[in-house]
Amino acid sequence: MSFLRIENLHINLGEFYLNDISLSIDRGDYLVIIGPTGAGKTILLESIIGFWPPDRGQIYLEGKDITNDLPEKRRIGIVYQDYALLPHFTVFKNIAYGLKKIEKPGRIREKVEEMAVSLHIDHLLHRKPTTLSGGEQQRVALGRSLIVEPKLLLMDEPFSALDPMTRRETRQLLQQAVKKKNTTVIHISHDLDETWSLANKAAVFKDGKLLQFGALNEVFTRPESRFVADFVGATILTGNVVDNGQDTCTIAFDGFSLKSTDEAQPGTQVNVALRPENIIVSKKNPEEISVQNVLKSKLEEIVNEGKTSFLFLKLHHTKLKVLVTNNAVEQLKIKEGDNLYVLIKSANVRIVKEILAQDK
Repeated sequence: MSFLRIENLHINLGEFYLNDISLSIDRGDYLVIIGPTGAGKTILLESIIGFWPPDRGQIYLEGKDITNDLPEKRRIGIVYQDYALLPHFTVFKNIAYGLKKIEKPGRIREKVEEMAVSLHIDHLLHRKPTTLSGGEQQRVALGRSLIVEPKLLLMDEPFSALDPMTRRETRQLLQQAVKKKNTTVIHISHDLDETWSLANKAAVFKDGKLLQFGALNEVFTRPESRFVADFVGATILTGNVVDNGQDTCTIAFDGFSLKSTDEAQPGTQVNVALRPENIIVSKKNPEEISVQNVLKSKLEEIVNEGKTSFLFLKLHHTKLKVLVTNNAVEQLKIKEGDNLYVLIKSANVRIVKEILAQDK
């Protein structure tokens, strides 16, 4: 039995809406929801917690229909981007706020202090929220939500206002806290690195519709629509299967071919997804390396992204995007206009559904 099950959920709020959303997650899952602004992601969270009654559809938690239950009856916590702390309360009182109704007074201090230690804010319990940094405020908000041991924790872009270092530190503390309690989490994010580091499942929304839902690796490596492919950063190529051997099939593109461990019938047209981090580049032909796919390309552009860079390559008439560290760029001494060899394992050449030709 699924821990959380949503069936045919429809909500129309005028400008924002959800259109027949169905998905289910198991206890302990960490689901990250991604998609553009206005896709309906926040409405989904707020309908799960009970802020928006659906026009139709049901929400089940641990097998119980909670569609019409009041928010306070659902044992679901929510953390927003703006933290929503009580400014006139100390950190201690903010964290303890939800415990008063469910815990004996003698146990409250012990539990608050334990939670504060786990989030590295035990030295701040006497302070007011307005005297804290953004990262400290976010950890207080997490502590307040986690301390009541919610059945489900919902988070709406909780780290987007934090600087990169604070974001990483808070993310690690969150991982430890939810793992310790085996908390089930649904988390809205625009950060793909955050998605990779936290989630085991992913859902992609657009215009109130759920375009794809499933295991994280499956969504990112086998996108089911052109929009999903673009959003998760995959490159899509269309080719024709020319051979199907014992372990690999060969797919011909414009001027080159790739071997894939996926099965496909010769003579059929297929779409292939390539993730930029699964492609290796070399200035020399790596003949001694046992990689099934070695292609020659020209480097057209280098785009610096901070610690990493995107390399935009051209293979005949095909464009290819590769993600590398800036350290690799320096070590290889590559520059725009260089000829580079592209190395791709056949297991990373993923054949995806035909629906890629058009969005849902």
